[in-house]
Amino acid sequence: MSDRPGTDARDDLRDDGVDTDAAAADSAVADTAAEQSELAAAERLSSAPREDPADLLEAEGGEVAAPGGTVGIGVLGWLRWGWRQLTSMRIALILLFLLSLAAVPGSLVPQTSASQINVDNFHTNHKILSPIFDKLQMFDVYGSFWFSAIYILLFVSLLGCIVPRTWQFVGVLRAKPPVAPRHLVRLPVYATWRTSADADAVLAASASLLRRRRFRTARAAEGSVSSEKGYLREVGNLLFHVSLIALLVAFAATKLFGGMGTVVVVEGQGFSNNVTQYDDFFPSEFYTANSLDPFSFTLNNFQATYQTSGDQFGTPRTYAAHITYRIGSGGGKPVSGTIKVNDPLKIGSSNVYLTAHGYAPVVKVTNARGQVIFDGPTPCLPQDANVTSLCAIKIADDYITTSGKSTQLGFSGFFAPTQSPSSTSGPQSVFPALDNPKLFLAIYHGDLGVDSGIPQSVYTLDLSHMTQYKIAGDPLSVALVPGGGLKLPDGGTLTFEGTKQWVNFTIAHNPGTTAALVSAVLAILGLIGSLFIQRRRIWIRAVAGADGGTVVEVAGLARSESARIAEEIADLALALQDTAPADLAPDPDGASDPDDDVRAADAPLADLTSSKD
Repeated sequence: MSDRPGTDARDDLRDDGVDTDAAAADSAVADTAAEQSELAAAERLSSAPREDPADLLEAEGGEVAAPGGTVGIGVLGWLRWGWRQLTSMRIALILLFLLSLAAVPGSLVPQTSASQINVDNFHTNHKILSPIFDKLQMFDVYGSFWFSAIYILLFVSLLGCIVPRTWQFVGVLRAKPPVAPRHLVRLPVYATWRTSADADAVLAASASLLRRRRFRTARAAEGSVSSEKGYLREVGNLLFHVSLIALLVAFAATKLFGGMGTVVVVEGQGFSNNVTQYDDFFPSEFYTANSLDPFSFTLNNFQATYQTSGDQFGTPRTYAAHITYRIGSGGGKPVSGTIKVNDPLKIGSSNVYLTAHGYAPVVKVTNARGQVIFDGPTPCLPQDANVTSLCAIKIADDYITTSGKSTQLGFSGFFAPTQSPSSTSGPQSVFPALDNPKLFLAIYHGDLGVDSGIPQSVYTLDLSHMTQYKIAGDPLSVALVPGGGLKLPDGGTLTFEGTKQWVNFTIAHNPGTTAALVSAVLAILGLIGSLFIQRRRIWIRAVAGADGGTVVEVAGLARSESARIAEEIADLALALQDTAPADLAPDPDGASDPDDDVRAADAPLADLTSSKD
């Protein structure tokens, strides 16, 4: 059939071999025009993008080329087409999937914001991948340009979807339920009976019964009651999408107004929330060094427990850092606190997280004159799950030898909290706790290069200007247990006095976390509502017959396939028996013509659900 109403439609009827007069043809044309009007209304209610260039041109007032010609929509037309594509649910789902996929590297690759130590360790162990990852911003995934581009596009897409859908839903709420179709028998669920009750009384009882069941009702002049229920389904759908937008806004607020820093603190030492005391500080656009909360704390001790048997031998069970903190720049009242993994301590508007821990051997070094030139703990970098750690002790103070010359000392090696009993295994810990600690060191002298102005890792030595001590021609290396020592070749001494633990703290200011949590909860609630609430319509018609009786018809239509609508119709028909009891005599005329069209019943519901969501 032609796309144009009018003469072409009449001609189509004739071409099909239908013998009809002008009045019948005009009636068919009118029906065709009404059908096209309904479809056009559905298209206007839908926010889905038009795929057909001709439709796009007609909608935008453009011109469609003749057959065989070319269609041009211009720059403005392409921009509008691109906007429709971006705001379609298909693209929104793709962007949501890409955002989830883009977050995967943030879990697999160490992140600078979580632990600079792990990032440094990755650079040490992966010389080839590290430069590539640096260029791709893999160590700062959530602040990278490509991750930001995805969530900004997703934000725009959701916003462009939500606004027209909301206005559409508001219009549906303000409108009355659609009038009952002319023939209800063609609807999926249908019931009818004859009764001697008055038609007006049946309609009044039907409306009251539907309202008690929380249906929106409207009474039509032709003798029917229309009702609709399940609007919370669309509310849940909108709530889900709005919550996703709020989640993106909360994430953006955290990136713009939040910041963090990391610091390694050894047991017995303290920290003041000042930018100069951070090992790494990550400000943001609106969070700078002047935004830091005034507080300080001291790490009293760190406690860790591990699995001691079974398949998970050596697996950490508890980590707990016990601190004493003070709020205020002048030092307030001391307060005790405990920080655990995934259980941060909130101080002011900042959260203090425990992100890593390790060991710091305490080494004492004297020179040839007996002067103590170094005495303290040195944090070592863990290399495996059993905390076999890389150590570098740098003594930049001049070390006076027996000959009176001065030099610098460097000790490079490994620390094993529980050294393997095998004497041939080398530095290797078999358990993460301090059960059999041993410190393995190679001893160097010369120029450490710390005064050159070139940044150095605190966990490695620059050996370009260093020389290893030798004894009897063999390089000097030593394995020490707590309390053990060594007399150095130039007259000094080295003593391994014991071990302390260090903790890597992340101090973060995240203003959007609460909003993100609330948004996530609301998104889940909205999703539950959109999945489990059923949208449905019920019509009841009561028409008085010539014999004085009344024909009652009850029909329903559900938005999705569900047995619930059939149960509701049966229950409703049973409840109406009190007002309109069924007569036992059959209806000689029948209730409806099964060949009649009921598009009027289905089209308004389709209009609402034709949205791209």
